[in-house]
Amino acid sequence: MSTTTTQQAVNARRAVSFFFALLGTVSGVWAARIPAVKNTLGLTDGQLSYGLLAIAVGLIVGMRFAGRLTDRLGSARVIVPAGIGTALAIVPAGYMPTLPALIAVLFLYGVVNASLDVSMNAHGVEVERAYGRPIMSSFHGMFSIGGLLGAGIGGLFALLGLGAGTTLAATAVPLVVISLYAGRHLLPASAPTGDRTPGTAGRAPWNGWIVLMGVVAFAGLVGEGAAVDWTSVYLFEDLRASESVAALGFAVFSTAMTVGRFAGDRLALRHGPVRLVRVSGVIAALGLGGALLVGNVPVAVVGFGLFGLGLATIVPQVFSAAGNHDPARAGQAIAQVATVGYAGLVAGPAIIGGVSELAGLPAALAIPAVLAAFMAASAGALRPR
Repeated sequence: MSTTTTQQAVNARRAVSFFFALLGTVSGVWAARIPAVKNTLGLTDGQLSYGLLAIAVGLIVGMRFAGRLTDRLGSARVIVPAGIGTALAIVPAGYMPTLPALIAVLFLYGVVNASLDVSMNAHGVEVERAYGRPIMSSFHGMFSIGGLLGAGIGGLFALLGLGAGTTLAATAVPLVVISLYAGRHLLPASAPTGDRTPGTAGRAPWNGWIVLMGVVAFAGLVGEGAAVDWTSVYLFEDLRASESVAALGFAVFSTAMTVGRFAGDRLALRHGPVRLVRVSGVIAALGLGGALLVGNVPVAVVGFGLFGLGLATIVPQVFSAAGNHDPARAGQAIAQVATVGYAGLVAGPAIIGGVSELAGLPAALAIPAVLAAFMAASAGALRPR
């Protein structure tokens, strides 16, 4: 690799890291201001769920087009407008006067969000190929950092008594400006990072390998969704922890996942994706399984940390493998895997809740532990071709 190309790769890595952080920041700010939107519109929990479901539907619909758009135009041409669109599309949600209007805005946000998600992962694969070593996990780590930053921004604006719309708009402005700057440092479409030429890719067929990778991503994201929604509930209601201690469950999980993602690239380089995912799946299964079987608060908190540490590197490795499976159709492969995988974020909490009603929360949370073991067993499919 020439010196110029090396510098391009370094600059592009920083640029892609920003776009991952952008998506995390927007997601974190929105999550922090959902209660304000709910209160302003006087929504019930059920009515709010329709709005949140609109994001998921928009994501799935957007995935149908984002992959082909990325392959046809090149990820570098999609990522900047998608990033700007993601930052701006959520802003009206803070000003909508009715539930139907909110649903429409959140659906559009989901569609644009999908375009950014696919294009930044596809470009991340290109940059990783230029580097010649794993770096995808650190990109996903930047998403986690962005989520923490966004949650902090949302909490600060709420503390100051400012509305949700003001919060979202104030966050969007600097993100738009930085997006324009970061876009100048992405790899050009003609960069020699693979055998893909924008505009030459046809439609990517679904095949067994893509479906398997999607199911592995689904399993990982079911685990993430379960941790977000149910770890604190399990500690508080089943183990009788105080509210403050119960909150540690997700905090430890999230911190461990962030640390694991930044360590993941070095581990992938040293051990390879197959061994990394296999060991990670085992750690996640044992961590969550131990938290459920022992039934002790300190053990459960440690177990949730191991669960986050185990899950941290799996989805990044799956996306990297999908992007490299057929470089000419990297965007479509990532979109196909993500379409199946992100269904886990939608279906996971509902599945856990439904099983919990029938058999209790500990039995329901055993589902992500079993899925983690499945991910470990499926690791061989990640072997580079």
